[in-house]
Amino acid sequence: MPGPYVVRVNGDENLPEKVDVVVIGGGIIGASTALELAERGQKVALCEKGGIGQEQSSRNWGWVRISRRDPREVPLMAEALRIWSGLDKRLGRDTGYKRAGILFACPDDKSYDQHARWGKNLEGYQMESRMISGKELDALLPGGQIKVKGALYTPADGRAEPQKAAPAIAEAAREKGAALLTECAVRGIETSAGKISGVVTERGRIACDAVVLAGGAWSNLFCGNSGIDLPQLKVMNTVLRTKPLEGGPESALWSKDFAIRRRQDGGYTVASGHENIVDIVPKSFKYAKRFLPALRMEWSSLSFRFGGRFFDEIRIPTRWTMDEASPFEYHRVLDPKPSLDMSDRAFKSLRAAFPIFNKAEIAQRWAGYIDVTPDAVPVISAVDQIPGFHIATGFSGHGFGIGPGAGRLMADIVTGRPPVVDPKDFRFSRFSDGSKVRPISGF
Repeated sequence: MPGPYVVRVNGDENLPEKVDVVVIGGGIIGASTALELAERGQKVALCEKGGIGQEQSSRNWGWVRISRRDPREVPLMAEALRIWSGLDKRLGRDTGYKRAGILFACPDDKSYDQHARWGKNLEGYQMESRMISGKELDALLPGGQIKVKGALYTPADGRAEPQKAAPAIAEAAREKGAALLTECAVRGIETSAGKISGVVTERGRIACDAVVLAGGAWSNLFCGNSGIDLPQLKVMNTVLRTKPLEGGPESALWSKDFAIRRRQDGGYTVASGHENIVDIVPKSFKYAKRFLPALRMEWSSLSFRFGGRFFDEIRIPTRWTMDEASPFEYHRVLDPKPSLDMSDRAFKSLRAAFPIFNKAEIAQRWAGYIDVTPDAVPVISAVDQIPGFHIATGFSGHGFGIGPGAGRLMADIVTGRPPVVDPKDFRFSRFSDGSKVRPISGF
């Protein structure tokens, strides 16, 4: 079953000999970083082993939200929302962005109180977010029969089209002078006098002074070949989209049993609100202790599976030389098989809550791998042990909406500008400096 239909970006034919920065990974994080750097006059090469936005950047729900985030991400997401509001004009392209609000349903008093407490994280941001119930909630959910105490409603939240956003940002970066190199895997980094001096791609070498790894679920593998231990695992989520349907809610809605977003074409993206699949792989054992606090917090939402993915990953080399093909050249796109049972359950729950969806037709299903860190907070950071090497990854399912903000912060770090927000919580060294690394719910 093919993944989503992503706007195609044709890569450049010629490999530049030298640039200031090589960005590895053509998802929304890499594309946003490349755009920010190019707009600042940096010579940039964006290298993608497959096609722009082909993996999780086009497979996510398409939510652009500040609500219910880890409090450590709130300042950066506030900046991202400001960027999204003017992004289409800046790019000269359509990302499908619309500020339409997001609702988090609260089934009982405990959940209602928890979400009300979370709202305090937005104090001082001049950003409306409030608890609603009764007629106000009914008005936002026309035709709904969902039985809840109320909902956290954040009108400032919005949505965009994952199949359009990363390609639009990448094309704008090219217009600003960046080289876009698709089907051009980076095999590894080169150093001189201990500092970054270039990268080796499958098409040849590019000299550079800085590298940004925005490789999503592939970042751990890439780092390992350079002797860097990035604790990262993958979680699989399944999504379906419907054909256009009139009469459904305009605001996105999360509930335990389903989550929905109205799409630009009039259809809906539908997924489970809490179910994710975790494939047990060799590195599950390596990082089990580090991920234990996260597992305890999210245990009820995870389905563990042992099967073919374990043997797929055990066959992938963890070390290779620059003169041989890397694993990235044999695995251009992660396109896992969606869970029909999971998406069927979500769709059934949706139809029970909104009878209008009994008329909806399923147009497509897909799945994607979310790259997660032990504290569910991304790494947006320089790597001290290799000057000039930077990582922007581990967004733990929150990367699409925050992507433009993450790109700006990463560009600040690379160029030495004052950072748009304090990057302390995103530092790579937190995994080795004795810090307590664990998720924070904000409730």
